[in-house]
Amino acid sequence: MAGGAREVLTLQLGHFAGFVGAHWWNQQDAALREATDAKETPGELCPDVLYRSGRTLHGQETYTPRLIFMDLKGSLNSLKQEGGLYRDTQHDAAIAWQGKLTTHKEELHPKNPYLQDLLSAEGVLCSDGVWRVKSIPNGKGPAPLTTAPTPKPLIPSEGSIRVWSDFLRVHLHPRSICMIQKYNHDGEAGRLEAFGQGASILKEPKYQEELEDRLHFYVEECDYLQGFQILCDLHDGFSGLGAKASELLRDEYLGRGIVTWGLLPGPYSLREPQKNIYRLLNTAFGLVHLSAHSSLVCPLSLGGSLGLRPEPPVHFPHLHYDATLPFHCSAILATALDTVTVPYRLRSSPVSMLHLADMLNFSGKKVVTAGATIPFPLVPNQSLPDTLVQLGGAAPWTPLSACGDPSGTRCFAQSVVLRGLDRACHTSRLPPGTPMPSELHACTTGEEVLARYLEQLQPQVRSSSHLLLTPCKVAPPYPHLFSSSLSHQGLVLDGPPTGAGLPVLSIHSSGECPRPWGPLLLFLLEPDAGRLGQRAHQSRPATLGQLHGGRSGTG
Repeated sequence: MAGGAREVLTLQLGHFAGFVGAHWWNQQDAALREATDAKETPGELCPDVLYRSGRTLHGQETYTPRLIFMDLKGSLNSLKQEGGLYRDTQHDAAIAWQGKLTTHKEELHPKNPYLQDLLSAEGVLCSDGVWRVKSIPNGKGPAPLTTAPTPKPLIPSEGSIRVWSDFLRVHLHPRSICMIQKYNHDGEAGRLEAFGQGASILKEPKYQEELEDRLHFYVEECDYLQGFQILCDLHDGFSGLGAKASELLRDEYLGRGIVTWGLLPGPYSLREPQKNIYRLLNTAFGLVHLSAHSSLVCPLSLGGSLGLRPEPPVHFPHLHYDATLPFHCSAILATALDTVTVPYRLRSSPVSMLHLADMLNFSGKKVVTAGATIPFPLVPNQSLPDTLVQLGGAAPWTPLSACGDPSGTRCFAQSVVLRGLDRACHTSRLPPGTPMPSELHACTTGEEVLARYLEQLQPQVRSSSHLLLTPCKVAPPYPHLFSSSLSHQGLVLDGPPTGAGLPVLSIHSSGECPRPWGPLLLFLLEPDAGRLGQRAHQSRPATLGQLHGGRSGTG
């Protein structure tokens, strides 16, 4: 049981959703392990919102994601569908058949070197056939092992990553993974390419009953289920599957929040016109149908456009990534998700998913957009008021939804999260008696600084803001994306931002083992439906997360 937490059940639908989800769960795991190793008091975020406690067949406690994941045949690589945490060596019972037996054995996929290294660190298969795992974070699980050496942190090379399971470091429950055997992940034949194909999957009794059975398993053990978050591919047939899944959730669990994150990989090529047409139609149909059944829908992509005309990928001044690699793009989007979802994961005074959706919806419009600052442009010996004043009147975030130029729209409401700033940086450090350069420098708390800044930036916008000390934890296998201009703590070493100086989603790392403590800024904005596919504006990193709903027009 979740012990009073407002639980959320996560659904991941599609292969790119698997990439984003793998980074997402790795970041949750890294944060839990950091808290356990440091023996910290309970933090600002409640992990029980996303995780569940359980027990293996051998009586060992587990702490696994409350997750249902659907993907295609051939997408798991070396990962077993039932996972490795609940393995039962006594499963092979005596066979009653006395006749001739023929065994057909499929060749196993080689395990990624990163995962081989991880297994030696996480536990061992003992002589009694029991898989002894190390202590599970947050106080769950058995006593730590001392016999298995902890290897040096390893980051998988980009060339070794073929599927999301190649870098997933989190153990999953046997009921988490649901494979769709009628379509193939690889090859040219048997692909899930169209919205209609995906929608028809859950019309088949086999898959509908399997999904419902897994939903009931997780939901029935919850004390207070606040809702569901769906990570769904928009560019392929999983957009149709996501639409039917959200419809099922709305019908079966009326009154629960359904927040959907529509995911698209990086830039696409004009050399594949048929795939581009599919991508555009799947995205359009997906957004329409998902918004009909969800409380809130937000497309997320580092591509510059959702339309047929390709645009350059999103640019972050202190971030170097390859937009053609799902491993890179999904890491950035997962980092963004880890911040924008903070309001309904708080331990104290959380904002429910439904309340968040109600605040951002405008006239029934449920599609919002996201933005981020990566990293927040805080320099050494500078305070939060100093940085915000230097940013001027420009919007402090870079769009992450590829939904066009927002200049013709007006923000209606926004949810902002700023995280990872040291408490000493929250307010002005000017000596007593020094004239205040701005109203922000006169504020007495960081929360007041952030609220006043948002009020000055967009005075007619309804804003909800959260300021957290808890940073976003980025640890291996998170890729090396951050420039050498960032310190180990995520501070900008090359001085304040030049030009418009916009804050952005921020997580920082440097050196051989990236340390993901840094500021992060995100927002969601209601796009004008008539502008779908136009070029998005740009912004920069900061440990600030924000959800933003808007309206069309300038009046």
